Amino acid sequence: MIKKRLLYFVLLCFCAWLGGLIGFGYTINHFKTEEKNKTDAIIVLTGGRNRISEAIRLLNIGLAEQLLISGVSKGISIETLKKRDDINITTSREITLDEKSTNTIENAIEAAEWIKNNNIQSVRLVTSNYHIPRSMAEFRANNQQLLILAHPVYSEKVAKKWWRNWCSFILIAGEYNKFLYVWIKNHISKLKED
Repeated sequence: MIKKRLLYFVLLCFCAWLGGLIGFGYTINHFKTEEKNKTDAIIVLTGGRNRISEAIRLLNIGLAEQLLISGVSKGISIETLKKRDDINITTSREITLDEKSTNTIENAIEAAEWIKNNNIQSVRLVTSNYHIPRSMAEFRANNQQLLILAHPVYSEKVAKKWWRNWCSFILIAGEYNKFLYVWIKNHISKLKED
């Protein structure tokens, strides 16, 4: 009887996880990208294809007055970025490089300090579409009053029909699991505060 109940519980958990994964997969492929509203700053999280070039394009067209590139490798400079074929900096607006961050949690912590020091009230957060939910959760946990506009970047290397491509499936399922962890962690923290 106990084994049967345990089996039902495991099956129920798996079904809930699978339903959540399907919803997550749908959400990340249906973000709306808007380029009408300006923000105080743009923050781009490194680590995925086309993220930095997209953030610089947004800065070039004037959607913010400053840009934070969070998580650059040590030794990278603005001059190094200018030499890249996929990047075309045509603006004199301020670009700040963050070399300290090595993961999404550190991105959010370092960005929170930069946001505070620069008196920023709103940001456009640029990262890969599959990374948006977890990034938004981490940034909101560190900046509850901040207005955050999500700006997803889609990669041709991640299949839209991710369930049909093993590499894309592993990437999306892994990111969903990380998002679940952050979501649970943030809700436990809120309960402790209350």
